[in-house]
Amino acid sequence: MSEAKRVLASEPDLRTVYREPSDGAVFKQLAVIDPHSRRFIELSPFVCIGSSRPDGTADVSPRGGEPGFVHVLDEKTLALPDRPGNNRLDTLTNVVHQPAVGLLFFIPGFTEMLRVNGKAVTTTDPDLMKRFEHQGKPPRSVMTIAVEEVYLHCTKALKRSGLWEVDNQVPRDEMPSFGEMIRDQMKLEMDAKPIDDALEQDAKDNLY
Repeated sequence: MSEAKRVLASEPDLRTVYREPSDGAVFKQLAVIDPHSRRFIELSPFVCIGSSRPDGTADVSPRGGEPGFVHVLDEKTLALPDRPGNNRLDTLTNVVHQPAVGLLFFIPGFTEMLRVNGKAVTTTDPDLMKRFEHQGKPPRSVMTIAVEEVYLHCTKALKRSGLWEVDNQVPRDEMPSFGEMIRDQMKLEMDAKPIDDALEQDAKDNLY
């Protein structure tokens, strides 16, 4: 196989291309939620959660809410409410079989991120359900994460993307509407407007 087509199939292969990580990159990793990490989570309204299926297939799902919607129960435990969604239950089903999860927290305007890895379980414990009531509505369930690794993620990815820059916002008409894309992907013979209207109404009625 030519060098141009070489697959990096082992850690030694990877290290032929990448330097060893700096001490700072390694030793910044913590085993608990420290005060800075707690504050970061308190300010964050958005997190992506990665999980994996029994066959090893990976999945990433977004979760959002008011700043601090993920609660720090203690330095080793997070609680994440599950609000109404599409009922595919991809993440929740994955956790039943494989509890390892990775979370990536974002704060609008910050170029730093926070990574938390741990083991998750899903519960309908009454005290936790009550804790996350919003406008009188409880979540569908609550995921608790036993924290194993915590570290701040550097700024390069968000700086390269310019994600928070207003000038980088893409006009919505650069792509078809969500309803149009769903209609085309599902090969439906219908106008897309009823789909868009239904999705908009669902977001109004079932946000919490």
